[in-house]
Amino acid sequence: MNAADSAWIMTATALVLFMTLPGLALFYGGLVRARNVLSVFMHCYAIACLMSVLWFFVGYSIAFGPGESGLWGGLAKAGLNGVTADSLSGSLPEILFFAFQMTFAIITPALIVGAYVERINFGFMLLFSSLWMLICYAPVVHWVWGGGMLADGGIFGETGVRDFAGGIVVHETAGLAALIIAIFLGPRKNQTTPPHNPGFVMIGATMLWIGWFGFNGGSQLAADGGAAMAITVTHISAATASLTWALWERIKFGKASLVGIVTGTIAGLASITPASGFVGPWAALLIGAVAGILCQEAVVLIRNRFKIDDTLDVFAVHGVGGIFGTIMIAVLGAGTWAAQLGSLVIVGAFTAVVTLGLIVICRAIIPMRVDLEIETNGLDLSVHGERAYDMSS
Repeated sequence: MNAADSAWIMTATALVLFMTLPGLALFYGGLVRARNVLSVFMHCYAIACLMSVLWFFVGYSIAFGPGESGLWGGLAKAGLNGVTADSLSGSLPEILFFAFQMTFAIITPALIVGAYVERINFGFMLLFSSLWMLICYAPVVHWVWGGGMLADGGIFGETGVRDFAGGIVVHETAGLAALIIAIFLGPRKNQTTPPHNPGFVMIGATMLWIGWFGFNGGSQLAADGGAAMAITVTHISAATASLTWALWERIKFGKASLVGIVTGTIAGLASITPASGFVGPWAALLIGAVAGILCQEAVVLIRNRFKIDDTLDVFAVHGVGGIFGTIMIAVLGAGTWAAQLGSLVIVGAFTAVVTLGLIVICRAIIPMRVDLEIETNGLDLSVHGERAYDMSS
């Protein structure tokens, strides 16, 4: 065990959890109507709790168990069987590696929340998120990071896919699932209400930005120069994408918005995630510069051309950003074209099939969407019996 590595990953674990609670909750919560902000908080909080328990029971074993098929890790480590304080994973205590990866299993289904806010049934959300994490996310983790079929020595030969911190594993899977759920749910009845608290959005985005240092830097699994470089390129990409998003808004609409510039931040962060362990600062600058414009145009395409109400633009920002960053690894010569593109196609197809199947199964058990009266009145009071703001007190 290396004490410095362990200390850094303990810190990174806290930072990644900080991304979901409270970062993502505030970022998403500020973008919805005032009558739905508590429901967004509830979704993020409940997912964090439920995914933690499921990761302990079987998720970690599926992702990082010793399965030999290349498809999943099996159940040998279910319930942390055989994992003690003295067990090692590389230079880290395995229990720490478990905890670090648990925070990824929390934030990935939490990202999908942005696609269905203001109209999803809470029970459906819990059931779908649970099954999706175990059946879709955990196997993909094994394929890419657990020595499975897409890793080195797998179906793409000696050099497998390069995905440092989750362009495919996190952002492509969550983005595609979000898009499919949004299509099945249908649009909100009221799509014209502006974000109720842009200040929340900015605060949440800054928390995500800070937490992303643990997300990308922690994925080095060591306290060394590689982790420092991952943090640096993460910051450069985020800053550059924020500026290009704002500039593109200014050119197109005459004004650069606060919500726009911080959304550009998230686009830059998502895009650099898969490449953060393989590229330098100049490449990060390029990735961020393109991401700020590319993801903004993806938002316009999905909203206006395809008329899909992916409410908070999960696919356009996270999905498109993660896919773009994964492709840039091949463009920049840090990975093979066959492995990068082939893995995107395989994981994309798998995610689509699993997501479609789970939607059909889950909505046969629990209604997928709340009724019109609940949607109109807001989910906070109707579903959770609380208001975010009591103006009379």
